[in-house]
Amino acid sequence: MTPVNNAADNLALNIQDLVLEFGHPPEVVRALDGVTLAVPGGTILGIVGESGSGKSTIGFAAGRLMPDGVRPKSGELTLLGRSVWDIEVEDMQEIRQQELRYVFQDPIATLDPTKRIGWQVKNAVNPPLSDEDVVNSLQSVGLTDASRVAAAWPHELSGGMAQRVVIAMATVGDPKVIIADEATSALDASVITRVLELLRDQSRKRNITLLLLSHNLNAMKRFCDRIAVVYAGRVVEHGPTQEVFNAPAHPYTQALLAASAGHEKPGEMLHTIPGIPPALQGASKKCAFEPRCRFALRNSGEKSCDRTRPEQDNITEDWHILCHRWRDLQQESN
Repeated sequence: MTPVNNAADNLALNIQDLVLEFGHPPEVVRALDGVTLAVPGGTILGIVGESGSGKSTIGFAAGRLMPDGVRPKSGELTLLGRSVWDIEVEDMQEIRQQELRYVFQDPIATLDPTKRIGWQVKNAVNPPLSDEDVVNSLQSVGLTDASRVAAAWPHELSGGMAQRVVIAMATVGDPKVIIADEATSALDASVITRVLELLRDQSRKRNITLLLLSHNLNAMKRFCDRIAVVYAGRVVEHGPTQEVFNAPAHPYTQALLAASAGHEKPGEMLHTIPGIPPALQGASKKCAFEPRCRFALRNSGEKSCDRTRPEQDNITEDWHILCHRWRDLQQESN
């Protein structure tokens, strides 16, 4: 498969045909089934899909944080121009401290309950921050009473305050990449927008590449430059946010949007996607979405959805898709 972006020198993250598996025969589970994804530096990318689609696995693989037993079977993954698989353990730890940071779902669980906030922010980088820089970092994420927060214990903070602290820790030292995995799902609705605005603004200000992994399609439309839709361990659609949301080409993207709250008309019921995502034990030999797709062609020759694995096609130069039928569906919609 050809790369989706030839400007490799500008890529913060470059994944080509990546296959990850865990377990041992005959109990092998394929977590990623050939992911291809190129992320230019400074981009805010939203990665969306149902639970089990593989989006979190992509995020963890970027920092080589896969659970025990997960191993790369084939493909390439480069972070800031270096192969993740070839980096020594000590160097990878340094990269995760200096250049790649994570913001996880539960901010309170992320923080060390035995250390005060100021100590944790100070030691988020090496060498440690000064006390003045700790206060400045907390102020930069909207914590006005920064001195009091620095002296607090994690359990004394609200969820929104704790997530702001975690974002401060993620952005100190000007990292190159931040991966936020469902970073707002544990927060109240009133706080979600403010936290995402903070992540976006910090990324823009510091030219940080930001990957937002989320179920929240409405938020992804508002805050992301690009969208990657993941299903059964593959990126099935990837392109500029407005194009993907305004005219989704893949049936799975269409189904996700139809099932997402906020797109329905008054009195209209939300749609559901029938069936469940597959649990792959090897490479999918067909379109993995075929059993759930209302547009699938079956028993129809070379491009039959139930017989042939779709390969990447280009809708435009920077909008990519895995679907046998996308051209037919576009013509039918017109």
